[in-house]
Amino acid sequence: MVTDSKPIPHHRGLIVGNYCHDILLHNNLVIAETLGGAASFISTVLDALSLPFHLVSKVGPDFSHAALTTTHPPLVVPSSQTTLFHAHFGSNHPDRILNRVTSCDPITPSDLPTGSMFQFGMAVGVGGEILPETLERMLDICDTVFVDIQGLIRRFEDDDGRVRHVGLKESGFVHLLPRVSFLKASEDEASCIDLEEVRKWCCVIVTHGKDGCEVFCRDGCFRVDPFEACQVDPTGAGDCFLGGFAAGIVQGMGVYDAALLGNFFGSLGVAQVGPPELDFALVQMVKEEMHKRKVHDSPNSGKTDEQLVFRKPRDQNQFYTSLVTAKNIITCPIQENGRNLLSSTKAMEQSNGKTGVVLNSVKHEPISSVDSE
Repeated sequence: MVTDSKPIPHHRGLIVGNYCHDILLHNNLVIAETLGGAASFISTVLDALSLPFHLVSKVGPDFSHAALTTTHPPLVVPSSQTTLFHAHFGSNHPDRILNRVTSCDPITPSDLPTGSMFQFGMAVGVGGEILPETLERMLDICDTVFVDIQGLIRRFEDDDGRVRHVGLKESGFVHLLPRVSFLKASEDEASCIDLEEVRKWCCVIVTHGKDGCEVFCRDGCFRVDPFEACQVDPTGAGDCFLGGFAAGIVQGMGVYDAALLGNFFGSLGVAQVGPPELDFALVQMVKEEMHKRKVHDSPNSGKTDEQLVFRKPRDQNQFYTSLVTAKNIITCPIQENGRNLLSSTKAMEQSNGKTGVVLNSVKHEPISSVDSE
Protein backbone atom coordinates (compact mmCIF):
# COMPACT_ATOMS: atom_id res chain seq x y z
CA MET A 1 0.00 0.00 0.00
CA VAL A 2 1.22 3.49 -0.89
CA THR A 3 0.57 6.32 1.55
CA ASP A 4 0.29 9.98 0.62
CA SER A 5 -1.39 12.31 3.08
CA LYS A 6 -1.81 15.31 0.77
CA PRO A 7 -4.54 15.75 -1.85
CA ILE A 8 -3.53 16.22 -5.48
CA PRO A 9 -4.14 19.80 -6.65
CA HIS A 10 -4.39 20.80 -10.29
CA HIS A 11 -0.98 21.78 -11.59
CA ARG A 12 0.47 23.10 -14.81
CA GLY A 13 3.03 20.32 -15.06
CA LEU A 14 3.57 16.69 -14.08
CA ILE A 15 7.00 15.41 -13.02
CA VAL A 16 7.44 11.63 -12.74
CA GLY A 17 10.56 10.02 -11.27
CA ASN A 18 11.73 8.64 -7.94
CA TYR A 19 13.73 10.50 -5.33
CA CYS A 20 16.94 8.72 -4.38
CA HIS A 21 19.67 8.55 -1.79
CA ASP A 22 22.97 9.43 -3.49
CA ILE A 23 26.29 8.48 -1.91
CA LEU A 24 29.40 9.91 -3.58
CA LEU A 25 32.68 8.10 -3.06
CA HIS A 26 36.17 9.16 -4.09
CA ASN A 27 38.75 6.38 -3.97
CA ASN A 28 36.18 4.43 -1.92
CA LEU A 29 35.94 7.18 0.69
CA VAL A 30 32.45 8.58 1.27
CA ILE A 31 32.58 12.30 0.56
CA ALA A 32 28.88 13.17 0.44
CA GLU A 33 25.45 11.73 1.10
CA THR A 34 22.72 13.77 -0.59
CA LEU A 35 19.19 13.82 -1.91
CA GLY A 36 19.26 12.49 -5.46
CA GLY A 37 17.10 11.54 -8.39
CA ALA A 38 16.48 13.67 -11.46
CA ALA A 39 13.15 14.75 -9.97
CA SER A 40 14.91 16.49 -7.07
CA PHE A 41 17.16 18.57 -9.34
CA ILE A 42 14.43 19.42 -11.82
CA SER A 43 11.94 20.42 -9.13
CA THR A 44 14.54 22.81 -7.69
CA VAL A 45 14.84 24.60 -11.04
CA LEU A 46 11.10 24.69 -11.77
CA ASP A 47 10.27 25.93 -8.26
CA ALA A 48 12.84 28.70 -8.59
CA LEU A 49 11.26 29.76 -11.88
CA SER A 50 7.75 29.70 -10.34
CA LEU A 51 6.40 26.94 -12.58
CA PRO A 52 3.72 24.97 -10.69
CA PHE A 53 3.67 21.20 -11.06
CA HIS A 54 2.65 17.98 -9.38
CA LEU A 55 5.40 15.46 -8.67
CA VAL A 56 4.97 11.68 -8.50
CA SER A 57 7.88 10.00 -6.76
CA LYS A 58 8.19 6.86 -4.63
CA VAL A 59 10.44 6.20 -1.66
CA GLY A 60 10.62 3.73 1.19
CA PRO A 61 10.12 4.37 4.93
CA ASP A 62 13.91 4.78 5.15
CA PHE A 63 13.81 8.02 3.11
CA SER A 64 16.08 10.45 4.94
CA HIS A 65 15.33 13.72 3.12
CA ALA A 66 11.70 14.35 4.02
CA ALA A 67 12.61 17.79 5.36
CA LEU A 68 13.94 18.78 1.92
CA THR A 69 10.89 17.57 0.02
CA THR A 70 7.98 19.05 1.98
CA THR A 71 6.85 21.11 -1.01
CA HIS A 72 6.68 18.02 -3.21
CA PRO A 73 6.41 15.03 -0.87
CA PRO A 74 6.91 11.53 -2.27
CA LEU A 75 4.62 8.55 -2.06
CA VAL A 76 5.87 6.24 0.71
CA VAL A 77 5.85 2.52 -0.05
CA PRO A 78 5.98 0.73 3.34
CA SER A 79 7.21 -2.54 1.87
CA SER A 80 10.04 -1.03 -0.20
CA GLN A 81 13.34 0.78 0.21
CA THR A 82 14.36 4.13 -1.19
CA THR A 83 16.42 3.85 -4.36
CA LEU A 84 20.09 4.16 -3.45
CA PHE A 85 22.97 4.92 -5.81
CA HIS A 86 26.69 4.75 -5.14
CA ALA A 87 28.67 7.02 -7.45
CA HIS A 88 32.34 6.04 -7.51
CA PHE A 89 35.04 8.46 -8.62
CA GLY A 90 38.73 7.86 -8.39
CA SER A 91 42.21 8.63 -9.62
CA ASN A 92 42.34 5.40 -11.61
CA HIS A 93 38.93 5.88 -13.29
CA PRO A 94 38.19 9.53 -14.08
CA ASP A 95 34.71 8.70 -15.33
CA ARG A 96 31.99 7.97 -12.82
CA ILE A 97 31.09 4.37 -12.01
CA LEU A 98 27.44 4.24 -10.94
CA ASN A 99 25.85 1.39 -9.01
CA ARG A 100 22.22 1.01 -7.99
CA VAL A 101 22.35 -0.58 -4.53
CA THR A 102 18.61 -0.68 -3.77
CA SER A 103 15.54 0.27 -5.79
CA CYS A 104 12.07 1.41 -4.88
CA ASP A 105 8.91 0.22 -6.60
CA PRO A 106 8.26 1.40 -10.16
CA ILE A 107 5.74 4.14 -10.84
CA THR A 108 2.63 2.71 -12.46
CA PRO A 109 -0.16 4.42 -14.42
CA SER A 110 -2.42 4.11 -11.38
CA ASP A 111 0.01 6.30 -9.41
CA LEU A 112 -0.56 9.22 -11.76
CA PRO A 113 -3.29 11.80 -11.11
CA THR A 114 -6.70 11.04 -12.57
CA GLY A 115 -9.21 13.48 -13.97
CA SER A 116 -6.64 16.14 -14.87
CA MET A 117 -4.85 17.27 -18.00
CA PHE A 118 -1.42 18.87 -17.80
CA GLN A 119 0.26 21.41 -20.02
CA PHE A 120 3.54 19.53 -19.80
CA GLY A 121 4.95 16.34 -18.37
CA MET A 122 8.48 15.16 -17.62
CA ALA A 123 9.42 11.46 -17.47
CA VAL A 124 12.69 11.53 -15.54
CA GLY A 125 13.39 8.11 -14.10
CA VAL A 126 16.86 7.12 -12.96
CA GLY A 127 16.49 3.66 -11.45
CA GLY A 128 14.18 1.84 -13.84
CA GLU A 129 11.01 3.21 -12.25
CA ILE A 130 9.42 4.50 -15.48
CA LEU A 131 7.43 1.75 -17.21
CA PRO A 132 6.32 1.89 -20.87
CA GLU A 133 2.69 1.93 -19.78
CA THR A 134 3.43 4.82 -17.39
CA LEU A 135 4.99 6.90 -20.13
CA GLU A 136 2.06 6.07 -22.38
CA ARG A 137 -0.34 7.34 -19.73
CA MET A 138 1.69 10.55 -19.41
CA LEU A 139 1.40 11.05 -23.15
CA ASP A 140 -2.36 10.72 -22.82
CA ILE A 141 -2.73 13.39 -20.13
CA CYS A 142 0.07 15.86 -20.99
CA ASP A 143 0.14 18.22 -23.97
CA THR A 144 3.94 18.34 -24.23
CA VAL A 145 6.16 15.57 -22.83
CA PHE A 146 9.87 15.81 -22.10
CA VAL A 147 11.73 12.53 -21.64
CA ASP A 148 15.20 11.84 -20.28
CA ILE A 149 16.47 8.80 -22.13
CA GLN A 150 18.31 7.49 -19.06
CA GLY A 151 14.96 6.45 -17.66
CA LEU A 152 14.34 4.32 -20.75
CA ILE A 153 17.63 2.61 -21.52
CA ARG A 154 19.26 2.05 -18.13
CA ARG A 155 19.66 -1.53 -16.97
CA PHE A 156 21.45 -2.84 -13.87
CA GLU A 157 23.84 -5.75 -13.40
CA ASP A 158 22.53 -8.49 -11.13
CA ASP A 159 25.68 -8.83 -9.03
CA ASP A 160 26.59 -5.25 -8.18
CA GLY A 161 23.87 -3.06 -9.72
CA ARG A 162 26.28 -1.33 -12.07
CA VAL A 163 24.47 0.83 -14.58
CA ARG A 164 24.63 -0.18 -18.23
CA HIS A 165 22.64 0.85 -21.29
CA VAL A 166 20.61 -1.03 -23.85
CA GLY A 167 19.72 0.16 -27.31
CA LEU A 168 16.59 2.24 -27.55
CA LYS A 169 15.02 -0.32 -29.88
CA GLU A 170 15.42 -2.98 -27.18
CA SER A 171 14.12 -0.77 -24.37
CA GLY A 172 10.39 -1.31 -24.88
CA PHE A 173 9.77 2.42 -25.36
CA VAL A 174 10.63 3.05 -28.99
CA HIS A 175 7.01 2.79 -30.20
CA LEU A 176 6.11 5.79 -28.01
CA LEU A 177 8.71 8.21 -29.39
CA PRO A 178 6.50 9.66 -32.16
CA ARG A 179 4.29 11.03 -29.38
CA VAL A 180 7.19 12.47 -27.35
CA SER A 181 7.98 16.15 -27.91
CA PHE A 182 11.56 16.34 -26.59
CA LEU A 183 14.08 13.60 -25.83
CA LYS A 184 17.22 14.49 -23.87
CA ALA A 185 20.34 12.29 -23.94
CA SER A 186 23.91 12.65 -22.78
CA GLU A 187 26.71 12.16 -25.28
CA ASP A 188 27.23 8.59 -24.08
CA GLU A 189 23.52 7.77 -24.09
CA ALA A 190 23.12 9.15 -27.61
CA SER A 191 25.23 6.25 -28.88
CA CYS A 192 22.33 3.95 -27.96
CA ILE A 193 19.93 5.53 -30.44
CA ASP A 194 19.72 5.94 -34.19
CA LEU A 195 19.84 9.71 -34.08
CA GLU A 196 18.95 10.21 -37.73
CA GLU A 197 15.85 8.08 -37.30
CA VAL A 198 14.73 9.37 -33.90
CA ARG A 199 15.04 13.05 -34.90
CA LYS A 200 12.29 12.40 -37.46
CA TRP A 201 9.93 11.53 -34.60
CA CYS A 202 10.84 14.09 -31.94
CA CYS A 203 13.32 16.81 -31.09
CA VAL A 204 16.51 15.32 -29.62
CA ILE A 205 18.84 17.30 -27.35
CA VAL A 206 22.30 15.81 -26.79
CA THR A 207 24.25 17.31 -23.90
CA HIS A 208 28.05 17.51 -24.02
CA GLY A 209 28.86 18.67 -20.49
CA LYS A 210 31.31 21.57 -20.52
CA ASP A 211 30.95 21.79 -24.32
CA GLY A 212 27.27 22.74 -24.29
CA CYS A 213 24.66 20.80 -26.24
CA GLU A 214 23.33 20.02 -29.71
CA VAL A 215 19.71 20.12 -30.83
CA PHE A 216 18.46 17.81 -33.57
CA CYS A 217 15.04 18.14 -35.18
CA ARG A 218 13.51 16.86 -38.38
CA ASP A 219 14.86 19.59 -40.64
CA GLY A 220 18.15 20.54 -39.08
CA CYS A 221 20.45 20.79 -36.08
CA PHE A 222 22.47 23.39 -34.22
CA ARG A 223 24.95 23.61 -31.37
CA VAL A 224 24.33 25.74 -28.28
CA ASP A 225 27.22 27.31 -26.38
CA PRO A 226 28.08 26.36 -22.77
CA PHE A 227 28.62 28.63 -19.78
CA GLU A 228 31.74 28.71 -17.65
CA ALA A 229 31.35 26.85 -14.40
CA CYS A 230 33.36 26.09 -11.29
CA GLN A 231 32.66 22.37 -11.11
CA VAL A 232 32.37 20.78 -7.70
CA ASP A 233 30.03 17.85 -8.37
CA PRO A 234 28.74 17.00 -11.85
CA THR A 235 25.92 14.80 -10.57
CA GLY A 236 22.58 16.18 -11.71
CA ALA A 237 24.02 18.55 -14.31
CA GLY A 238 21.87 17.02 -17.04
CA ASP A 239 18.83 17.17 -14.78
CA CYS A 240 19.33 20.89 -14.12
CA PHE A 241 19.77 21.33 -17.86
CA LEU A 242 16.49 19.56 -18.58
CA GLY A 243 14.68 21.60 -15.93
CA GLY A 244 15.89 24.85 -17.47
CA PHE A 245 15.18 23.67 -21.00
CA ALA A 246 11.63 22.55 -20.19
CA ALA A 247 10.95 25.79 -18.33
CA GLY A 248 12.01 27.78 -21.37
CA ILE A 249 9.78 25.80 -23.73
CA VAL A 250 6.78 25.95 -21.39
CA GLN A 251 7.26 29.71 -20.94
CA GLY A 252 7.07 30.25 -24.69
CA MET A 253 10.73 30.48 -25.65
CA GLY A 254 12.20 29.05 -28.84
CA VAL A 255 14.18 25.82 -28.70
CA TYR A 256 17.57 27.51 -29.12
CA ASP A 257 16.99 29.93 -26.25
CA ALA A 258 15.51 27.14 -24.10
CA ALA A 259 18.63 25.02 -24.70
CA LEU A 260 20.79 28.01 -23.77
CA LEU A 261 18.79 28.36 -20.57
CA GLY A 262 19.32 24.65 -19.93
CA ASN A 263 23.08 25.06 -20.30
CA PHE A 264 22.92 27.98 -17.88
CA PHE A 265 21.18 25.99 -15.13
CA GLY A 266 23.48 23.05 -15.77
CA SER A 267 26.44 25.33 -15.05
CA LEU A 268 24.83 26.40 -11.78
CA GLY A 269 24.11 22.80 -10.79
CA VAL A 270 27.70 21.57 -11.06
CA ALA A 271 28.94 24.28 -8.67
CA GLN A 272 27.27 22.59 -5.68
CA VAL A 273 26.84 19.15 -4.16
CA GLY A 274 23.30 17.80 -4.54
CA PRO A 275 20.31 19.81 -5.76
CA PRO A 276 21.54 23.40 -6.06
CA GLU A 277 20.55 26.32 -3.87
CA LEU A 278 19.71 28.98 -6.44
CA ASP A 279 20.22 32.63 -5.60
CA PHE A 280 16.86 34.43 -5.52
CA ALA A 281 18.16 37.67 -7.07
CA LEU A 282 19.86 35.75 -9.86
CA VAL A 283 16.70 33.80 -10.65
CA GLN A 284 14.64 37.00 -10.74
CA MET A 285 17.01 38.48 -13.28
CA VAL A 286 16.84 35.29 -15.34
CA LYS A 287 13.03 35.35 -15.27
CA GLU A 288 13.04 38.91 -16.59
CA GLU A 289 15.32 37.90 -19.45
CA MET A 290 13.14 34.87 -20.20
CA HIS A 291 10.09 37.10 -20.54
CA LYS A 292 11.92 39.21 -23.13
CA ARG A 293 12.73 36.10 -25.18
CA LYS A 294 9.20 34.73 -25.51
CA VAL A 295 8.24 33.96 -29.09
CA HIS A 296 4.68 32.89 -28.29
CA ASP A 297 2.44 32.66 -25.25
CA SER A 298 2.75 28.97 -24.34
CA PRO A 299 2.81 25.90 -26.55
CA ASN A 300 -0.18 23.59 -26.69
CA SER A 301 2.21 21.10 -28.22
CA GLY A 302 5.96 21.08 -28.61
CA LYS A 303 5.45 20.02 -32.24
CA THR A 304 3.31 22.98 -33.38
CA ASP A 305 4.66 25.86 -35.43
CA GLU A 306 8.08 24.25 -35.93
CA GLN A 307 9.26 27.06 -38.18
CA LEU A 308 8.89 29.46 -35.29
CA VAL A 309 9.89 27.25 -32.39
CA PHE A 310 12.99 25.62 -33.88
CA ARG A 311 14.58 28.49 -35.73
CA LYS A 312 17.87 29.93 -34.48
CA PRO A 313 17.28 33.54 -33.37
CA ARG A 314 19.12 36.29 -35.17
CA ASP A 315 20.06 37.95 -31.88
CA GLN A 316 21.22 34.67 -30.31
CA ASN A 317 24.17 36.31 -28.55
CA GLN A 318 21.99 38.80 -26.71
CA PHE A 319 20.36 36.23 -24.41
CA TYR A 320 23.69 34.55 -23.73
CA THR A 321 25.28 37.87 -22.81
CA SER A 322 22.35 38.77 -20.55
CA LEU A 323 22.64 35.49 -18.64
CA VAL A 324 26.40 35.85 -18.23
CA THR A 325 25.96 39.41 -17.00
CA ALA A 326 23.31 38.37 -14.48
CA LYS A 327 25.51 35.56 -13.21
CA ASN A 328 28.53 37.84 -12.86
CA ILE A 329 26.57 40.52 -11.02
CA ILE A 330 25.24 38.09 -8.43
CA THR A 331 28.08 35.67 -7.97
CA CYS A 332 30.93 38.22 -7.95
CA PRO A 333 33.64 35.90 -9.25
CA ILE A 334 36.99 36.24 -7.56
CA GLN A 335 40.37 35.24 -8.90
CA GLU A 336 42.51 33.01 -6.73
CA ASN A 337 45.59 30.99 -7.73
CA GLY A 338 44.67 31.49 -11.38
CA ARG A 339 41.17 29.99 -11.03
CA ASN A 340 37.72 31.62 -10.89
CA LEU A 341 35.70 30.68 -7.83
CA LEU A 342 32.06 31.63 -7.27
CA SER A 343 31.76 33.28 -3.89
CA SER A 344 28.00 32.66 -3.66
CA THR A 345 28.30 28.86 -3.85
CA LYS A 346 29.01 26.58 -0.94
CA ALA A 347 32.19 27.05 1.07
CA MET A 348 35.27 26.54 -1.10
CA GLU A 349 38.93 26.26 -0.27
CA GLN A 350 42.19 26.09 -2.16
CA SER A 351 44.53 23.16 -1.64
CA ASN A 352 47.61 22.64 -3.83
CA GLY A 353 45.94 24.66 -6.57
CA LYS A 354 42.88 22.38 -6.69
CA THR A 355 39.38 23.36 -5.67
CA GLY A 356 37.75 21.41 -2.85
CA VAL A 357 34.49 21.45 -0.94
CA VAL A 358 34.09 21.58 2.81
CA LEU A 359 31.39 19.04 3.58
CA ASN A 360 31.06 17.59 7.06
CA SER A 361 34.76 18.36 7.53
CA VAL A 362 35.64 16.11 4.59
CA LYS A 363 37.55 17.60 1.66
CA HIS A 364 37.39 16.35 -1.89
CA GLU A 365 38.59 17.47 -5.28
CA PRO A 366 36.19 18.27 -8.09
CA ILE A 367 35.14 15.03 -9.73
CA SER A 368 35.02 14.22 -13.38
CA SER A 369 32.31 15.41 -15.69
CA VAL A 370 29.14 13.44 -16.31
CA ASP A 371 25.88 14.72 -17.69
CA SER A 372 23.22 13.52 -15.33
CA GLU A 373 22.07 11.60 -12.29
